[in-house]
Amino acid sequence: SEFEGKMFNRTLLKLIWVILQPYFYAFRPLFIRPMPVTLLEVINFIVQVLFDVMVYKYFGVKAIFYFIQGTFLGTGLHPLSGHFISEHYMFIKGQETYSYYGPLNLLTFNVGYHNEHHDFPSIPGSRLPELKKIAPEYYDNLPHYTSWVKVIYDFIMDPEIGPYSRVRRHIKDSDKTD
Repeated sequence: SEFEGKMFNRTLLKLIWVILQPYFYAFRPLFIRPMPVTLLEVINFIVQVLFDVMVYKYFGVKAIFYFIQGTFLGTGLHPLSGHFISEHYMFIKGQETYSYYGPLNLLTFNVGYHNEHHDFPSIPGSRLPELKKIAPEYYDNLPHYTSWVKVIYDFIMDPEIGPYSRVRRHIKDSDKTD
């Protein structure tokens, strides 16, 4: 968002942004491109609140804080969260998406095979390594990552990279013709 791009543009602020990243990802769409609330979303919200109330009733406030801390520790500043940054932030001008080829793909259902996913979105994640193997001429020479920890570090420390280091697509108005 415009706020994120202007606010989180220095090392310490980018560290805070990475820590809070799951909340920005969750709430950004509500402000940037709000959509009407559906019945299933209302039902989902009610089920979540009831679940949290039951957890609070039977396990106390510590259990609720455990959920909140688990979200922070398991997403924001966590090696597996490197994929949020590695997928669409331009570390090299003109290179819009990157793949990650490392052992953490075993834990993330091959989410690191991001270029392959964009080229063939209908192929299941379990088959993306096979796709890379049978089409090396398309993927072996593309810039890629081998460490999501390095991606997070580079994002935070590099003054040239920040929330605005993304390609932003503008949706064409369906009423206009080009």
